[in-house]
Amino acid sequence: MPERLARERQPRSLDWSRGTRYVTAMRDFWRSSGFHLLLRNVDGRLVVTDGFLRAYFRRPELQPVEESCAAEIRLHQALLHNPRRTVTADQLKELADPDARENYQVVLSFRDLLIAAGTVETCYINLFRGERVTVPPLFIDQMTRVILRNILEGCDDPIQVRAAELLFRSQKVGLPEEAIMLADEEYSATGGFGDLGRLVALSQTPMRSVELDVLNEDNGTLYWQRDERHDTVLDFSFGRPGVNAMCRVLEAWARHFFDVEVAIEPVDVISDERWVWHIGLDAEATAILNDLYDGKELEDERRHQLLALFRLEFRDPALMQPAIAGRPVYLGMAMTSDNVLRMKPQNLLVNLPLAESA
Repeated sequence: MPERLARERQPRSLDWSRGTRYVTAMRDFWRSSGFHLLLRNVDGRLVVTDGFLRAYFRRPELQPVEESCAAEIRLHQALLHNPRRTVTADQLKELADPDARENYQVVLSFRDLLIAAGTVETCYINLFRGERVTVPPLFIDQMTRVILRNILEGCDDPIQVRAAELLFRSQKVGLPEEAIMLADEEYSATGGFGDLGRLVALSQTPMRSVELDVLNEDNGTLYWQRDERHDTVLDFSFGRPGVNAMCRVLEAWARHFFDVEVAIEPVDVISDERWVWHIGLDAEATAILNDLYDGKELEDERRHQLLALFRLEFRDPALMQPAIAGRPVYLGMAMTSDNVLRMKPQNLLVNLPLAESA
């Protein structure tokens, strides 16, 4: 799976703001997600538009540079004019730069998946129903983000919107005085300076200290002015609003994809002699929950990696697999050994014990 595109071009972020605004937001946030370039169908799903596809061909990795050959420039212009245009293998071979060829292959393959699926949601779920995921993690995170932006349309709870960021942006975990504080990993690593911050860190030059605000009910409105700066901290301690907000996000995530109502609440421990189903919301939590389910003793270090546990119940047990209908599903979130939380929200979708007819 390609972790990144092969050739880095002009150092600018992807500009989703070009084109027609199709979806009107009650409270606008995450403008760079591409939400405003998409249409909603009658089921509330995001229909892939030419404007959305065109934005991928405006990515900096695909922008022609001074050294670009004539064939590359022609291809780029043609795809901006018609982003659904068929591109043959022979046309790609005409590109002189091998990195450019690879970049186009990656983006065109992803474009074809979007077009075939018709909606972003269908493309997303189809990726994880196959045997192998071939889409770069960057594009998966972008899909997750725009789907969540659709789900959260009209949401006035800034803590809930901040909690939703956990589904597509990794978090650095701080544990001051037994609390659980989540800060955006990239912002924490670069001090908000992006690639420049990484260079400073690599050169071991001291960076300026960064003051991050912890969101709470009193100061939550500041998020709306800083929603894309990723410089706020979420208190994810048990019983705090951040954990409850995550419950609402996960409920909405399941509802949006499967039209199923579930109720999720945080729990501090799983004390269920009839525990039959669990889902790890990240790789570490999956391994930890598997071991707990098998009755294995965990070392203190691994046990402390577990950040949150949740109990999920279907409001209509008839929508569950018959063998476990009416039983709760336990969810877990855990950090890595270096205190990073990397959620895999697709785990909830592919592992939810739905009846075949649901």
